[in-house]
Amino acid sequence: MTDFKNLRLLVTPTSFGQSIPKIWAELEEMFGEVIRNNYGRPLLGPELAGMITNVDAVIAGLDEFNAGVFEKADRLKIVSRYGVGIEKVDLAAATAHHVVVTNTPGANSVSVAELAIGLMLMCLRNLCPLNEKTRQGGWPRSEGISLRGKTIGLIGLGAIGIEVAERLRVFGCQLIASDPFTSAQSAMTHGVKLVTLDELLAAADVISLHAPVTPQTKEMVNQEFLSKVKPGVIIINTARGQLIDEAALVEAIKGGRVRGAGLDAFSKEPPGADNPLFQFPQVIATPHTGAHCDDAVTAMSVRAMENCIAVLKGERPVDVVNPDVYKK
Repeated sequence: MTDFKNLRLLVTPTSFGQSIPKIWAELEEMFGEVIRNNYGRPLLGPELAGMITNVDAVIAGLDEFNAGVFEKADRLKIVSRYGVGIEKVDLAAATAHHVVVTNTPGANSVSVAELAIGLMLMCLRNLCPLNEKTRQGGWPRSEGISLRGKTIGLIGLGAIGIEVAERLRVFGCQLIASDPFTSAQSAMTHGVKLVTLDELLAAADVISLHAPVTPQTKEMVNQEFLSKVKPGVIIINTARGQLIDEAALVEAIKGGRVRGAGLDAFSKEPPGADNPLFQFPQVIATPHTGAHCDDAVTAMSVRAMENCIAVLKGERPVDVVNPDVYKK
């Protein structure tokens, strides 16, 4: 067995190992030192830069691994992402400093898909305002909207989008998707019709975002996008906050073009109580909690730990996102 007693491990996701407490005991027994994130939130670049010296491996959450962090990482071998997104990791800098970056694709797909559908139902049935008024002693009447027969537009038909589609088929929804990396034949196997983005915007009663943040998708939900949507649409975002121009969404809700939104991600996290979106009772906000479900936390914890240990043993894990690091 490889001796890790001289190695230091930094673990930043505050939800890591919640469903399997013994994972902490295993890590603390294995490594010379295990450092935990005591901030209760993802770490910023300067904070990480001040902690990363003499650290051999990181199991990382949504922390900011910029070039400055890797410049301070004198011993770092692996950034093992607990989750899928790697937009906050400077992959070029990681590769230049010979640091392997991994993630855990598919481990949280069902959990995020379930939350997306939950947010749809909450928005369509006005559940949060009704809950608040009932608890205050009221007995309000509210005309909600059924999912049955509605057209759901999925922007992105990867692992999470597919899980959403499979579950919505049971509700009797019409499913359409826009994804440049998916074929029409592949989409149809999941009961989804592949369409252009403009076709999706014009037809969808609910739009659910499941795309990564790229130069092409950053703030894609902007004024132009929202001018093309079907009036009264619901916007769901369980992906990344950077997909939405929040100021444009505020104006679309004010003008009535967007009926409501279910948001699990924000451009700034945590968003703060003064976020203009929070003035609307029809906006449901959750704290980037899509992956925080018992089975997903377990799967991500185990996979992130396995990727980390594999690299430290000199092995190549399956989930490498910067394969150029292995080029001589």
